[in-house]
Amino acid sequence: MRMAIKIFRNDHGTFTAVCPSLPGCLVIGQTREEARQKIDEAIAGYIAAVNNCCAEQDINLVEAH
Repeated sequence: MRMAIKIFRNDHGTFTAVCPSLPGCLVIGQTREEARQKIDEAIAGYIAAVNNCCAEQDINLVEAH
């Protein structure tokens, strides 16, 4: 899966990385490389959390009669 990310230098001189398609997925790193690594981990965690929240075994099917 490919996700768009944005990395930019913030007002504090560190780097902020965001994934616009995942609300709240934002990290800060001391370097651009650190921010990239952290956003990759944050995206993986975000997707794992969503998948865990909506796990197939938690879905109850209701049949209409």
